[in-house]
Amino acid sequence: MRTSKKAADMNMKFRCLKVRITRSPDVFQGGEEEEEEGEEGEERKEGVRVVSENKTFSGRTQRENLNYLLSSRKEKQDKKERKEKKQKEEKEKEKEKEKKEKEKEKAKEEPPKEITVIDPAGNTYYHWLFIITVPVMYNWTLIIARACFEELQTDYLVYWFLLDLLSDLVYLGDMVFRTRTGYLEQGLLVKDELKLRERYMNSFQFKLDLASMVPTDVLYVVFGLKYPEIRLNKLLRFNRMLEFFQRTETRTNYPNALRISNLVMYIVIIIHWNACLYYSFSKAIGFGADRFVYPDPSDPEFGRLVRKYAYSMYWSTLTLTTIGETPPPVENSEYFFVVTDFLVGVLIFATIVGNVGSMITNMNAARADFQARIDAIKQYMSFRKVTKDLEKRVIKWFDFLWTNKKAVDEREVLKYLPDKLRAEIAINVHLDTLKKVRIFADCEAGLLVELVLKLQPQVYSPGDYICKKGDIGREMYIIKEGKLAVVADDGIKQFVVLSDGSYFGEISILAIKGSKAGNRRTANIRSIGYSDLFCLSKDDLMEALTEYPDAKAMLEEKGRQILMKDGLLDLEVAAQGPDPKEIEEKVDCMTGTLDVLQTRYARLLAEHEATHSKLKHRVTRLEMKMADLSRTSQLSFCNSGTF
Repeated sequence: MRTSKKAADMNMKFRCLKVRITRSPDVFQGGEEEEEEGEEGEERKEGVRVVSENKTFSGRTQRENLNYLLSSRKEKQDKKERKEKKQKEEKEKEKEKEKKEKEKEKAKEEPPKEITVIDPAGNTYYHWLFIITVPVMYNWTLIIARACFEELQTDYLVYWFLLDLLSDLVYLGDMVFRTRTGYLEQGLLVKDELKLRERYMNSFQFKLDLASMVPTDVLYVVFGLKYPEIRLNKLLRFNRMLEFFQRTETRTNYPNALRISNLVMYIVIIIHWNACLYYSFSKAIGFGADRFVYPDPSDPEFGRLVRKYAYSMYWSTLTLTTIGETPPPVENSEYFFVVTDFLVGVLIFATIVGNVGSMITNMNAARADFQARIDAIKQYMSFRKVTKDLEKRVIKWFDFLWTNKKAVDEREVLKYLPDKLRAEIAINVHLDTLKKVRIFADCEAGLLVELVLKLQPQVYSPGDYICKKGDIGREMYIIKEGKLAVVADDGIKQFVVLSDGSYFGEISILAIKGSKAGNRRTANIRSIGYSDLFCLSKDDLMEALTEYPDAKAMLEEKGRQILMKDGLLDLEVAAQGPDPKEIEEKVDCMTGTLDVLQTRYARLLAEHEATHSKLKHRVTRLEMKMADLSRTSQLSFCNSGTF
């Protein structure tokens, strides 16, 4: 009786525990609220005690309930740990984000640090390129020579170490120099230290420079002092030498000569390398082993270093220039070596022929073009049966142009420049000459610039007339170089000689009313020798004066004063006021301009009306399409509603 009562009590306790477990949101429903650690521990202990005391249930059921409780507890702890870990990661991300934002704000508040930078287009950069080119050439020529000719390395070892150290220091200085070399961004030179450093370090050139600075000299300890080829990484700065030659080519006045010199230098370097490789190849096979290799150095005739290098250079030159006349190879390896050399020689020969041919063509391009013009003139004069005397004068005139370098068409040369640079060049060359003319002495700078751009150079031969008495004056002339004579009608008697800086014809192109000479020339002017003049036409002057009405009035007043001083102004005619013919011409000109404007306005109005009509038609079509779509959608909606 007591046993059954005790079993009933145990069953009741287990049922209560089971009810509590099934109702627990943490175990079966994954609830969000967490119970305290103490309560969970008591439940677990009580459940274990009840299960152990309950004799009516099998061992299997008790183990399953216990395992279920333990797994539930473990899952709960895992969820809690994952949640805490996630919260911790989110807090760390927020802190990093805040830190970055603070750094950005600080960077915005503080302006970028500007340093003294080197302009890549300046002289300092160019001079540094020359400095870095010297060690590059040293390494490219002497490392291979020291590696192949042992005497060269061992006899001057101290000097080589000093030169290598100096070369490495220059290389290191070049890396620092690059971090201070500016670049253009939106047309402005960047001076931000951080940007310059990042741009250089992110470039491929930085990787090459870094590789060239690897201290391979420490390998001397491993291999010995007879192996200078461990410094072959120093050859990676070759592009600095190329950059120096390119910039020199743009700066020099003799680019063709520089190109030929560079080509010869590259060929000599290739022959030098091939000579060193030939000597090293002979050493590997054995000196004096056959006729192909270098003779035995034990022979005094071939034992000196100078003779070794000279013989190797001789063999390399004959081979690479495909001249031949060298001892034939004997071994298979010698055959392969010679074939490779011949292939390289063919490429070099083709390069030489192509480059030299193009250089000579470029050098003679101007002469060929000038000669073509002379030939065309000769053919024309022969076809038209021009007199021999005149033909000789024409040919002499061409010879003078070419001999004195006056055959260049200035406008053709300067047409590739922007207007501002072209104006600056013209001002630099011609402005002082134009200021010598009296009527232009006090003109504003803008007008002088306009006139300078319109000056045209002209060259006259001995005996040529620049103008004759009675000719209509359409140009004025300024003497740049040469001598002109004012002569009588017979062309022999000279009244006065005009020299450099003199001018004439300035009054005739102004068309001053009351001038007794009108627009006619009043003297005969003839060239004594070859004369170089500047010509300014009346049309060009009037075109420039349209934008400067005050300057035009001032020039006309100066012209009247000059005519009055020389007694060539008719005061009565000048006081009559404007000439009716001139007024009529101006009215006709304005009428013509008005007609042109009316025609253009009518055309624009017609285009506007046509465009407006097209737009109206398009809008009407769109409205009709929208109405059709609206009706279609309403019908479809009604049909769907009925079904």
